[in-house]
Amino acid sequence: MAVQQNKTSKSRRDMRRAHDALVAANPNECANCGELKRPHHVCSACGHYDSREVVAVATEVDLDEDAA
Repeated sequence: MAVQQNKTSKSRRDMRRAHDALVAANPNECANCGELKRPHHVCSACGHYDSREVVAVATEVDLDEDAA
C-alpha cells in the first residue's frame, strides 16, 4: 500500500490542478442550414460537411401509426 512521504499542501495541490479546467465548446454555424455544429464535424441537422451532403438525414417516423 502506498503511503505518502510528506503532506501535499493545498496550494501545491491546487497549482497542479490549474490546467484541469474544462474549456467551453466552440460551435460554428453550418453553411447549409445555419444550425450550430462542432468544427470539422458533419452537421447533425442536415448531414452536410464542407458544402456537400455527406450523410443522408432520414425523415422522422411517426411511431403511433407503426405501433398498430
